[in-house]
This record gives sequence, C-alpha cells and structure tokens, in this order.
Amino acid sequence: MSAARAKRSAAAPLVALAVALVMAACGCQGGERTAPPRPPSPEESATSARVLAVKIDNVGPARPQTGLDHADIVYLEQVEAGLSRILAVYSSRLPAVVGPVRSARETDLELLRQFDRPTLAYSGAQGKLTPLIDAARLDALPPSKAPDAYFRSSDRAAPHNLYLRAARTPNATAGANAAADIGLRFGPAPAGGKAVTEHTVRYPSARFVFTWSADRQRWLVAMDGAPARTAEGERLGAATVVVQSVTVRPSLFRDRSGNTSPYTETVGSGTALVLREGRAYETVWSRATAQSDTAFTTPDGKPMTFAAGQVWIVYESR
Repeated sequence: MSAARAKRSAAAPLVALAVALVMAACGCQGGERTAPPRPPSPEESATSARVLAVKIDNVGPARPQTGLDHADIVYLEQVEAGLSRILAVYSSRLPAVVGPVRSARETDLELLRQFDRPTLAYSGAQGKLTPLIDAARLDALPPSKAPDAYFRSSDRAAPHNLYLRAARTPNATAGANAAADIGLRFGPAPAGGKAVTEHTVRYPSARFVFTWSADRQRWLVAMDGAPARTAEGERLGAATVVVQSVTVRPSLFRDRSGNTSPYTETVGSGTALVLREGRAYETVWSRATAQSDTAFTTPDGKPMTFAAGQVWIVYESR
C-alpha cells in the first residue's frame, strides 16, 4: 500500500479547500465542459488523491465517449459475449460530464481495492452482485443514490445515453494523480525496449489498435477498426499503454441474456508489455493481495517507469 495513503486524514481539509477553489474557478456546473487536464508530471505526488471511478460503455452506439480523455487511468476489461467495457479513474482533474455510464462487474471490486475507498459511479448491476458491491470497500454511487448527478441525453438511445455530472458527486476529486497513488512510477524510460509503431489487442468480439504518433507523442487509439475520438472529435491517445496478461475465467454471474460474465483476476503475477515513446518493454507485474498495489518491474527487477500523461491498462487473457 502506498505511503501517501497514510497522509490523507491530515490532508483532508486542504483537499476540500482545493476542490472548492477548483470548482469555483472552472465553473463546473450542469453540462458545461472543463478544459482538458495537463498531463501529470513525473514529480507529482499522490498525497491526498481522492478517486472517482466510472464504468463506461464501450460498444459502437456508445461512442464517442465523453470525458474519457480526462482520466488518469483507463482500464479496458472483457465483458459478456467477448465485448469490452471501460473503467475510467479520475483524480488529477474532473471533467464536467462523463459517460455513457453502464453497469458494474465483479472484476471492478477487486481492481478498485488498490485505491483508498474510491467512489464507483455505475448505472446498475446484476441482482446477485449487488450485495458484494454493498460490502466492498468503496463508495457505490448508482443513480438511485445521487439522482441529481445523472442525466439522460437526447442525442442517442438508451441504454447508451446515461451521463454523470462529476462535480455533483459527493466525493468531488482534484489534485493528485491516481496512477501514482497505486504506485506507478513516472520518469525517464529505462534502457532497452524494442522499437514498435503499432500494437493490437484482440478480445473475442472487440479489437484495439495502439499506433505511435511521434508528432503527438501519444499512442493513438483505434477500436474495432475505427479511430477512437473524444466527444469533441479529437483523437484519443495514451502516453503509456500497458497490455497486462491476466487470467480471465467465468464468474458465477450472468447478464440479462444469460451470457456468463467473465471475471478478470488482477491479483497474482504475470507478464506485461509496456508501450511508451515508440518502444515496447517486456515487464513483469505482481500484486500479492487485493489490498496491494500492482507493481511493474523490468527484467532486472527495477520499477518500470511510465511516460507522463494518461495511462491505458488493457487486460489481455493469457
């Protein structure tokens, strides 16, 4: 567990003041949009990080998503029928609007144990999963608990039109980088690596391509054969992409159509490919317990460093 977490109680009044000042300055009310956040620098501390995690739809009718470019970490998970869903984690900055918001999965509960009691915004869950969400060490925030924070958009059909006004959540977030909060290191690239311009990850019913852009210093994202974009039409891009090899097994839960929900095991160890600055680095990941952070190390045992900016972590079945 990161040492920064022990400092949070003492820092809470400062965090509250910082949040108030940020919200007053940006005018984050209603559906207004905020400016995109600056990329977190290698020197940023995780002290007082307060995390908002949002479960985001990722099928064709849900794209382009709103607010995804503001996230510190974007997790890609496999769900029923081989499709994908996104868990976006915010702490450095809050967008005015995030979405479309969809239902939670069992995988999210273990994954989010890395953070210090995060808020999880989601639109619902399979009935038998609800008691596990209620018992989890997080602040569950479905629309029933914060109706003023959610709204339905008229520009697309349900269920792909539910959005979250992040500033209206009880746990407004600002200041520190959520990626640093769970122990990810930002800094100069390690020695070695292999020059790579493109990498593809395939799920049974989804495909993601990350293409290095030297001009933008980002890995541009494509989903299912089309460029991934923000709601404003800009290309989505990550400073660092982690393709984490994990066990994906059937869970005890099913969706409304009877499809078994996959469960992604994020506790354990395995290999990971880290893409940064046009190079690929073979690394090892390890997470001893659900309460532990996930460590990424180079073959010589040193911590893997990430490029400053947004991190995408893609869970790939091994």
